[in-house]
Amino acid sequence: MTEEPNNDEWQAPLPPELIKKEEPRMSVPATLMNIFFDPGATFEDLRRKPRFLVAGLIVILAITIFTLAPMQKLGFENIVKARLESNERIQQLDSEQRAKVIEQQTGTVAKVISYVATPIVFLIVFLIGGLLYWVGANAMGGSAGFLQGLSVYIYSSLPPTLLFVIANLIVLLLKPVDDIDLTTIQNGLVQANPSMFMNAKAMPALAAAMSAFDLFAIWGWVLAAIGLQKVAKISSGKAWAVVLILGLIGVTMKVVLAALFA
Repeated sequence: MTEEPNNDEWQAPLPPELIKKEEPRMSVPATLMNIFFDPGATFEDLRRKPRFLVAGLIVILAITIFTLAPMQKLGFENIVKARLESNERIQQLDSEQRAKVIEQQTGTVAKVISYVATPIVFLIVFLIGGLLYWVGANAMGGSAGFLQGLSVYIYSSLPPTLLFVIANLIVLLLKPVDDIDLTTIQNGLVQANPSMFMNAKAMPALAAAMSAFDLFAIWGWVLAAIGLQKVAKISSGKAWAVVLILGLIGVTMKVVLAALFA
């Protein structure tokens, strides 16, 4: 008599090469397009296979152009000099010390650093942002990996960054040089938050706090919440909790820095 196989007995797991991996259904160009029109499906595909290199390069290139374009039109030295001369600490120096500081900040070394700093800074920002999303999502009971958290951070930044940069470049090209405030050009010519109606020089901390209610930033938060929900398999409420907690930390740091270094 033949014995029936016992399904309750322990069986060795399949080797990794025999486990069927879920393949992405979108190409990289499709994810770059669909993040604007169908972010839910895009993030579901990024869960299957995290991808971030091309999107990250686009964001870095866009921000680099946003940083360098005003320098080309208005002059690096003019922007730095106007910013330094408007600083209260610099104004307290005597004329010789003030001239020395301006010379140092507008020299060749400072100019080269300003050109290469943006890509390096954003590489670090990407890694930290991806790490925080990964830790936050898993703390909420999610199942995301670090690369998936990094994908959510970068892809949620892509649409608002591109729209912000394009809008600012258009205004920069059309606006006369004499109408541009050199002391605030680093914040952009297109503002989508209440701080645009405030005197940031007189109330730097309050202006920094109000800048948190920015339409571009809120768009990025919405995309990030969708991304964490899809990628980490957590509820919408938990995804929003992660996004808002990290957003609040970022706003607090921004307010503190504005109060200290305005």
